[in-house]
Amino acid sequence: VQLVESGGGLVQPGGSLRLSCATSGFASDYYAIGWFRQAPGKEPEGVSCISSSDSSTYYGDSVKGRFITSRDYAKTTVYLQMNSLKPEDTAVYYCAAGGHGAPWPWCRRMVDRSTPPNYDYRGHGTQVTVSS
Repeated sequence: VQLVESGGGLVQPGGSLRLSCATSGFASDYYAIGWFRQAPGKEPEGVSCISSSDSSTYYGDSVKGRFITSRDYAKTTVYLQMNSLKPEDTAVYYCAAGGHGAPWPWCRRMVDRSTPPNYDYRGHGTQVTVSS
Protein backbone atom coordinates (compact mmCIF):
# COMPACT_ATOMS: atom_id res chain seq x y z
CA VAL A 1 0.00 0.00 0.00
CA GLN A 2 1.35 3.39 -0.96
CA LEU A 3 0.15 6.96 -0.83
CA VAL A 4 2.78 9.34 -2.17
CA GLU A 5 2.36 13.09 -1.84
CA SER A 6 4.07 15.57 -4.13
CA GLY A 7 3.84 19.22 -5.12
CA GLY A 8 4.85 20.92 -1.90
CA GLY A 9 7.35 23.74 -1.75
CA LEU A 10 7.95 27.36 -0.88
CA VAL A 11 5.39 29.92 -2.05
CA GLN A 12 4.72 33.57 -1.28
CA PRO A 13 1.56 34.65 0.54
CA GLY A 14 -1.32 34.85 -1.89
CA GLY A 15 0.21 32.23 -4.15
CA SER A 16 -1.00 28.78 -5.15
CA LEU A 17 0.21 25.20 -5.06
CA ARG A 18 -1.30 21.93 -6.21
CA LEU A 19 -0.57 18.83 -4.18
CA SER A 20 -0.96 15.34 -5.60
CA CYS A 21 -1.53 12.05 -3.79
CA ALA A 22 -0.73 9.02 -5.92
CA THR A 23 -2.19 5.80 -4.56
CA SER A 24 -1.25 2.20 -5.29
CA GLY A 25 -1.44 -1.25 -3.78
CA PHE A 26 -5.04 -1.05 -2.67
CA ALA A 27 -8.47 -0.38 -4.17
CA SER A 28 -8.43 3.36 -3.58
CA ASP A 29 -11.64 3.79 -5.58
CA TYR A 30 -13.51 2.36 -2.59
CA TYR A 31 -11.92 4.69 -0.06
CA ALA A 32 -12.44 8.31 0.79
CA ILE A 33 -9.21 10.29 0.55
CA GLY A 34 -8.49 13.11 2.93
CA TRP A 35 -5.76 15.65 3.45
CA PHE A 36 -4.59 16.74 6.85
CA ARG A 37 -1.70 18.93 7.92
CA GLN A 38 0.52 19.33 10.91
CA ALA A 39 2.56 22.39 11.78
CA PRO A 40 5.43 22.25 14.28
CA GLY A 41 4.13 22.13 17.83
CA LYS A 42 0.51 21.87 16.75
CA GLU A 43 -2.05 19.11 16.58
CA PRO A 44 -2.93 17.56 13.21
CA GLU A 45 -5.71 19.40 11.43
CA GLY A 46 -8.01 17.92 8.80
CA VAL A 47 -8.05 20.05 5.66
CA SER A 48 -10.25 18.34 3.11
CA CYS A 49 -11.83 15.08 2.09
CA ILE A 50 -13.34 13.57 -1.04
CA SER A 51 -15.59 10.57 -0.81
CA SER A 52 -15.59 7.44 -2.90
CA SER A 53 -18.62 6.72 -5.12
CA ASP A 54 -20.05 10.25 -5.54
CA SER A 55 -16.89 12.37 -4.97
CA SER A 56 -18.61 14.60 -2.41
CA THR A 57 -16.13 17.11 -0.98
CA TYR A 58 -15.64 18.45 2.52
CA TYR A 59 -13.40 21.22 3.83
CA GLY A 60 -12.15 22.50 7.12
CA ASP A 61 -13.32 25.96 8.10
CA SER A 62 -9.84 27.46 7.81
CA VAL A 63 -9.53 26.55 4.10
CA LYS A 64 -13.09 26.83 2.79
CA GLY A 65 -13.24 28.94 -0.34
CA ARG A 66 -9.47 28.67 -0.90
CA PHE A 67 -8.72 24.94 -1.30
CA ILE A 68 -10.29 22.48 -3.74
CA THR A 69 -9.89 18.71 -3.71
CA SER A 70 -10.55 16.43 -6.66
CA ARG A 71 -9.78 12.91 -7.74
CA ASP A 72 -8.87 11.22 -10.99
CA TYR A 73 -10.09 7.64 -10.73
CA ALA A 74 -8.24 6.57 -13.88
CA LYS A 75 -4.93 7.77 -12.41
CA THR A 76 -5.86 6.75 -8.83
CA THR A 77 -4.65 10.19 -7.81
CA VAL A 78 -6.20 12.82 -5.57
CA TYR A 79 -5.35 16.49 -5.80
CA LEU A 80 -5.47 19.45 -3.46
CA GLN A 81 -5.47 22.83 -5.19
CA MET A 82 -4.46 25.46 -2.67
CA ASN A 83 -5.11 29.11 -3.53
CA SER A 84 -4.68 32.39 -1.66
CA LEU A 85 -2.14 30.74 0.60
CA LYS A 86 -1.37 32.31 3.97
CA PRO A 87 1.63 31.91 6.29
CA GLU A 88 -0.60 29.96 8.68
CA ASP A 89 -1.04 27.30 5.99
CA THR A 90 2.62 26.35 6.50
CA ALA A 91 2.74 22.68 7.55
CA VAL A 92 3.50 19.16 6.42
CA TYR A 93 0.56 17.96 4.38
CA TYR A 94 -0.46 14.31 4.41
CA CYS A 95 -2.98 12.40 2.37
CA ALA A 96 -4.84 9.55 4.01
CA ALA A 97 -7.35 6.87 3.05
CA GLY A 98 -10.26 5.59 5.07
CA GLY A 99 -14.01 5.27 5.28
CA HIS A 100 -14.24 2.06 3.28
CA GLY A 101 -17.96 1.38 2.99
CA ALA A 102 -18.82 4.53 4.94
CA PRO A 103 -17.06 7.44 3.24
CA TRP A 104 -19.30 10.33 4.26
CA PRO A 105 -19.05 9.99 8.07
CA TRP A 106 -15.29 9.47 7.70
CA CYS A 107 -14.99 12.65 5.65
CA ARG A 108 -17.05 14.67 8.11
CA ARG A 109 -14.79 13.48 10.91
CA MET A 110 -11.66 14.27 8.89
CA VAL A 111 -12.51 17.98 8.63
CA ASP A 112 -13.92 18.31 12.15
CA ARG A 113 -11.31 20.21 14.17
CA SER A 114 -12.56 18.73 17.41
CA THR A 115 -11.48 15.20 16.41
CA PRO A 116 -7.99 14.07 15.39
CA PRO A 117 -7.64 12.53 11.93
CA ASN A 118 -7.89 8.76 11.78
CA TYR A 119 -7.21 6.61 8.74
CA ASP A 120 -6.39 3.18 7.38
CA TYR A 121 -3.43 4.33 5.28
CA ARG A 122 -1.32 7.47 5.16
CA GLY A 123 1.50 8.95 3.09
CA HIS A 124 4.79 10.37 4.35
CA GLY A 125 3.82 13.97 3.74
CA THR A 126 5.04 16.95 1.75
CA GLN A 127 6.21 20.26 3.19
CA VAL A 128 4.35 23.44 2.30
CA THR A 129 5.94 26.73 3.36
CA VAL A 130 4.20 30.04 2.81
CA SER A 131 6.58 32.92 3.36
CA SER A 132 7.78 36.11 1.76
